[in-house]
Amino acid sequence: MKTKLECKEVKVFYKDFQALHGIDMDIFENRVTALIGPSGCGKSTFLRTINRLNELIEGTRTEGEIYLDEKNIYSNEIDVVALRKKVGMVFQKPSVFPMSIYENIAYGPKIHGIKNKGKLDSIVEKSLVAANLWQEVKDRIHKPAAGLSGGQQQRLVIARVLAVEPEVILMDEPASALDPISTSKLEELIGELKKQYTIVIVTHNMQQAARVSDFTGFFLNGFLIEYSKTNDLFVNPHDKKTEDYITGRFG
Repeated sequence: MKTKLECKEVKVFYKDFQALHGIDMDIFENRVTALIGPSGCGKSTFLRTINRLNELIEGTRTEGEIYLDEKNIYSNEIDVVALRKKVGMVFQKPSVFPMSIYENIAYGPKIHGIKNKGKLDSIVEKSLVAANLWQEVKDRIHKPAAGLSGGQQQRLVIARVLAVEPEVILMDEPASALDPISTSKLEELIGELKKQYTIVIVTHNMQQAARVSDFTGFFLNGFLIEYSKTNDLFVNPHDKKTEDYITGRFG
């Protein structure tokens, strides 16, 4: 397995509050890594260090190093816009733009300089096919995206991320607002996407982590308590705190 992201001694401070304490973690290429733990434990904060989104919150400071393909994303030479193209983000609640399905997906490529209609048509179709949405929307592609169901909107957001050709996809509780059928479709999609992308997913749902991920990290109070292959962590946790959490004794 090739290491895609190497995180070393990552610390995050919100003004005087330390949200993450020295996180060390290797994230592997073409694998799904799940981050679990109770609310407020630092897993979403850690996810946002990987594309420097925490910087948008005033008073936030990040220390440590994160290497993406052996380049430190926190070095001064890194173009943050280019980084966020390479490391896409899917949020908890699908946020579709108030425009057509087509324009939602063409938006990113246009910003990055693609104007040719034939090229844009191709990107839109390819992205929707990859997000398992093309068959459901191909006849209404120029209709407002807001008319899609919640599950379809979340897959549209994923298609929008794929349209700018990322290498890593971050997902922050992408199924928390979805019904069981939409959740199942999303989990299927994650299984397909990892053939081409490296995926890091935050989830409150331990069954979901067990179903979709290859590796799991358990966070507690801003510390990474345990990180291993998913099956090992759930079947044979090494830390008592991990065992207590996954058996429902707290959290």
